[in-house]
Amino acid sequence: LSSVADDRGIERDDTMRIAVGGFQHETNTFSPEKATYPEFVAGGGWPALSRGDGLQRAVEGINLPITGAWDVFRAAGHQVVPLTWAACSPSAHVTDEAFEKICAFIIADLADAGAVDGVFLDLHGAAVIESFEDGEGELLRRVRATVGPDVPIVASLDLHANVTRLMVAASDALFIFRTYPHVDMAETGARAAKHLLGLIAGSAGRAKAFRQLPFLIPLTWGCTMVEPGLSVYAAVPPFEKTAGCSLSFACGFPAADIADCGPSVVAYATTQTEADRMADGMVAVVLAKESAYTGQLYDADTAVRLAMETSAHAVKPVVLADTQDNPGGGGNGDTTWLIASLVRQGAKGAVVGVLFDPASAAACHAAGAGKTVRLSLGAVSGQRGHTPYTADYRIEKLGDGKFTATGPMFLGSRMQLGPMALVETSGVRIIVASRKQQAADQSMFRHVGIEPAQQKIIVVKSSVHFRADFQPIAEQILVVEAPGPMIADPSKLAFKRLRTGVRTSPMGKAMIGGKAANGG
Repeated sequence: LSSVADDRGIERDDTMRIAVGGFQHETNTFSPEKATYPEFVAGGGWPALSRGDGLQRAVEGINLPITGAWDVFRAAGHQVVPLTWAACSPSAHVTDEAFEKICAFIIADLADAGAVDGVFLDLHGAAVIESFEDGEGELLRRVRATVGPDVPIVASLDLHANVTRLMVAASDALFIFRTYPHVDMAETGARAAKHLLGLIAGSAGRAKAFRQLPFLIPLTWGCTMVEPGLSVYAAVPPFEKTAGCSLSFACGFPAADIADCGPSVVAYATTQTEADRMADGMVAVVLAKESAYTGQLYDADTAVRLAMETSAHAVKPVVLADTQDNPGGGGNGDTTWLIASLVRQGAKGAVVGVLFDPASAAACHAAGAGKTVRLSLGAVSGQRGHTPYTADYRIEKLGDGKFTATGPMFLGSRMQLGPMALVETSGVRIIVASRKQQAADQSMFRHVGIEPAQQKIIVVKSSVHFRADFQPIAEQILVVEAPGPMIADPSKLAFKRLRTGVRTSPMGKAMIGGKAANGG
């Protein structure tokens, strides 16, 4: 600890040096495209890879865990030592090259920083690397080897973390989001930062308890704005009865074929008895709600028909969630099933966002607003069975893809989606972007002149995050099971590495030797 003068000019020895960094990736091992180093450098909808002095500028004012933690450290008068922070959109495995480069940056920055009193890491918890099933566990292991056994390491994790024993063992505490959509990212970072300061001061508990639950939670039904997530997460704070304790529940990320895929609970307290009490109590809460983690999915044609019927007399938009093409879960944001259905059924006034197609966006910019162009729209990833929607499109509006998000989830994020275009065919409008981004913020629509609240039908390529900004303006929300790589029902996934005993859907069949029981 270093010395600093307080407001009275008296020397005190309580200023700490806290190292902060992060690595963010949610890996869908069933997705067709891997996460490469250039994608982390660009960042997409997240800040670009940042190191050292540029890190604070990159994340300042954005709803991110590292931002919330940084604000706590600065407000307490401590010195923040920036390391490296990097993120990119969900996809298949992170390449070894990308992981090793980013890890090397973080470890080198930490080694160059000299003595630190604590380490805060902004992690996701569901990163799968080509050579490591447990990306965060491996990163935490390397950080622990660098700082030694006595320096506290605390990390924030996404609600969809697949928590492992290594992650728990290599850190002193893990703090997990409590909302989905993740409107509490900065808040979680702040909670983690306060606990880290408590660990350094000796007031926070060091006893740990870790539990893994025996069933997978479908991504779409883990939302905390509806049941059962609403009541499950409401049960978390009452368990934290004593000072210095913490309880977290992760729904897990079900599209990851790894042994540790699935929900988990982590608890920290001053005694092992208290940590075990919290963890076991929370497990009981979740198991009691297992059968409720289900919901209605609609095929594309049925969803469009129902939306048209409702929108004919509704005063607010009907929202269709194209969940299996969600770029926030490993989808590519490029499928056209819903576009085809909207046109076929004559859903004039419908708008689709955001479709990933750099070539079509470029063609629109080359032609100019007001012109009509022939486009083979979408299906750029080459996934089997997916075809472009070829038609004549009128270019209504162009955008540079640079804007600041305004909704609760992405608040403050400085979007960089590349050239964008709003095109129309047969009365259906499509927002096209040059970079993949989950449609979870109304600003993505407003950037090309669409006011979401004034639309009849809105299609969003998102699973749940859109609800934070769109549910308040929606007459009805329908979750659509159109084809795509982000499979909504994990029991339909071909798991090979998932541990024995885990049910691949709520109340479903358990895994035995890499396969679901009874041939499921």
